[in-house]
Amino acid sequence: MTFTGMLLDLLSGLVVSIEIFVFTLMLALPFGLVVALGRMSRNPLVSAGFRLYISVVRGTPLMLQILFVYFAPYYLFGCSLARYPRLLATVLAFSLNYAAYFAEIYRGGIQSIEAGQWEAAKALGFSAGQTFRLVVLPQTIKRVIPAIGNEVITLVKDTSLAFTIAVTEMFTLAKQLSSANTTMMPLVAAGVFYYVFNYIVAFAMERLERRFAYYR
Repeated sequence: MTFTGMLLDLLSGLVVSIEIFVFTLMLALPFGLVVALGRMSRNPLVSAGFRLYISVVRGTPLMLQILFVYFAPYYLFGCSLARYPRLLATVLAFSLNYAAYFAEIYRGGIQSIEAGQWEAAKALGFSAGQTFRLVVLPQTIKRVIPAIGNEVITLVKDTSLAFTIAVTEMFTLAKQLSSANTTMMPLVAAGVFYYVFNYIVAFAMERLERRFAYYR
């Protein structure tokens, strides 16, 4: 195989990696906020349920979670795996996993807001929902961007775990090409692609962090 052909194959795998990355963020970022609010709920049953969810997700390997999400419908409900897209299972597993980590980041950001701001908003006639939406949430987002950025960069590299259920993303293709052509070049090229991908993501997160640093 020519070097150009190898790069084209890797680029097709990179598209799949980007799909996993984008769809995971679209689901995990908002769901993580829901989990954080559930974790902070005054209802002990709700709080305990979300605590358990976070504990299980953070205490088990992502690879195991991917396998569970993919095979559970078959073993629990007898659903045909042929009708369950592997990419969908991968995105769901990644989203559930990263939402737990994002939830703890959000929780830390929310709890870092001074109690006086809640009291001031209440004195101004704001409801609890308005206070959270207009006062607390904007400041929380500003404070958690660096930590969120670290998780987003990790997500780029974790997309390689999709090989667990035979999703043909870039790392899987690189291994196949390397084995078929007895050369390390596909793996080296994949490493370069991952680095460039991560560099772009890191640059975007840094720009976002600067945009929210409006008091500096």
